[in-house]
Amino acid sequence: MEFLSDLPGTWQALSAQASGFFDRYGSLLAQGTVESIVMTGIATLIAYAIGLVAGVALVVTAPGGLKENRAVYTVLGWIVNLVRSVPFIILLVAIIPLTRLIVGTSLGVPGAIVPLTITAAPFVARVVEQSLSEVDGGLVEAAQSFGANTFAIVVKVLLRESVPSLVRGASLTFVTLFGFAAMAGAVGAGGLGDIAIRYGYQRYQTDVMLAAVVLCVAIVQAFQMLGDFTARKIDHRS
Repeated sequence: MEFLSDLPGTWQALSAQASGFFDRYGSLLAQGTVESIVMTGIATLIAYAIGLVAGVALVVTAPGGLKENRAVYTVLGWIVNLVRSVPFIILLVAIIPLTRLIVGTSLGVPGAIVPLTITAAPFVARVVEQSLSEVDGGLVEAAQSFGANTFAIVVKVLLRESVPSLVRGASLTFVTLFGFAAMAGAVGAGGLGDIAIRYGYQRYQTDVMLAAVVLCVAIVQAFQMLGDFTARKIDHRS
């Protein structure tokens, strides 16, 4: 009974602590959340544009593809595999001169977009390649029998039929890059990763780090669910 009688006071104390925490760090966490979403979103869009072209090229020039070209396929595949094999934290530091050349700085949101894009584009290329390769070959043969050229087959058959898979790939790319964006906070890229490192690690403020982690988990779950929901809605095979 004494425990129950103490509950109102305990609840009020916790509420006061939470209110004080958000008064002090609420704007900081909100800014970090926006920065993380912006840098990840922009990098995902640019990487998907590059990776889509590379993925289509891999499928078209692959052995048995619409325009088989072993030389192009081998070189492009080698480049994709090479960039994918470099750990992100190493790539992040190694291309600082290139990042400064492109955006004028290696810090903050602009400085994170370049390495995020470079590390994601090869990943997207393989996702696109896999998605297009899963399209029923009978549809391609039917389009060829009607005299469709390579461009028409790619756009109206391969890409159109693989849209649900490509949407899932986009959400997967965003989730992957969001984790990399948090890692980029170690070199001053901003966002929730930077907040977790500066406050949670360097200043031993566990509550701030925990709040940043919870926000990261919530954002990742939200975008993953959004991608899955969108893919189900546009999948005409369902």
